[in-house]
Amino acid sequence: MTKLLWVRKHEPEIWKRFRKLLLPKDYVRLRLTGEHAIDVAEASGTLLLDVAQRRWSKAMLELTELPESCLPKLYESPDVVGKISAEGAGETGLKAGTPVIAGAGDQAAGAVGMGIVAPGAVSVTIGTSGVVFAATDRPALDPKGRVHTFCHAVPGRWHVMGVTQAAGLSLRWFRDQFGAGADDGRDPYERLSEEAAKVPAGGDGLFWTPYLMGERTPHLDPDARAALVGLNASHTRGHVIRAILEGVAFSLRDTFTIFGEMGVPIREVRLGGGGARSSLWREIQAEVYGQTVSTVKAEEGAAYGAAILAGVGAGVWSSVEGACQSVVKINQRIEPDSRNVETMNRQYQLFREIYPALAGISKQSRTTSMAGAS
Repeated sequence: MTKLLWVRKHEPEIWKRFRKLLLPKDYVRLRLTGEHAIDVAEASGTLLLDVAQRRWSKAMLELTELPESCLPKLYESPDVVGKISAEGAGETGLKAGTPVIAGAGDQAAGAVGMGIVAPGAVSVTIGTSGVVFAATDRPALDPKGRVHTFCHAVPGRWHVMGVTQAAGLSLRWFRDQFGAGADDGRDPYERLSEEAAKVPAGGDGLFWTPYLMGERTPHLDPDARAALVGLNASHTRGHVIRAILEGVAFSLRDTFTIFGEMGVPIREVRLGGGGARSSLWREIQAEVYGQTVSTVKAEEGAAYGAAILAGVGAGVWSSVEGACQSVVKINQRIEPDSRNVETMNRQYQLFREIYPALAGISKQSRTTSMAGAS
């Protein structure tokens, strides 16, 4: 919605030609089927959806002076919304008449691919950003707006989601700036993890706040800045790497803390994304969250979830929950070391004190930087 309003204000010639709002995957479906459609999970991110009622919001349309005719028809994610047209078949080689479902965006589809479809199930995905995603049976809201509440790709379900902007990005930034050690043919992230594994839990008092791009959850602060805190002469590269791995996990735990305040149940935690490939990062997460975590066998994420949704739409399974029970399998369970859990709990409480202590400095630093650039 905000992008539409920006175009209306700043690009009037383009706005004159505007007729229909479609997200990228929905435009692809338009070309395949001729149907203007969107799923409620994706529509939740437009700010134009009444998420609780799973319908377009008349109040938002009135406020923005947008006609409802510009919005596509709403569907649940596994619904069949059309069939491959003759034109779509000619352009792609797909068979005309093949059913096409509504689908979902990356996070909702990825959650389906990991089996996060019922209350109590939570996923933690570390890619460039980090996402903590919980399925709910009601539209749970955080009054402070620190987490997102969207419709889920599962009919009759919602999800809440917290985001750390620079999760895997923090480790990639370190690799790009300071290297990954001598190249011995192994993956560079394996070499970084090997260095960090030599350092005890808690990193001998070294902290990393992963705010390289500001922060969303829980601070909602574009001025937040990353920091290494507690550095001394005895710390090594391995300490810095370990601090990054732990700092990202602490930041993700912030979302778990908010879920607790909201009464969102957490009975099972599944890990995904590139961060789940690191055995050390899996162990750190189990100890920071203070509970058993698991990985799933399929690593295709959102693509796997989209395939599950398609199977439900095609009648292979009767429900998304049933499909996940059938095809989503646990690969490994990681139990936390109770001694390290105590350490991580103490470190997490200290971690939470860093942002408010440095917030004023970060804001002034950004202001000074912008003034110098101008």
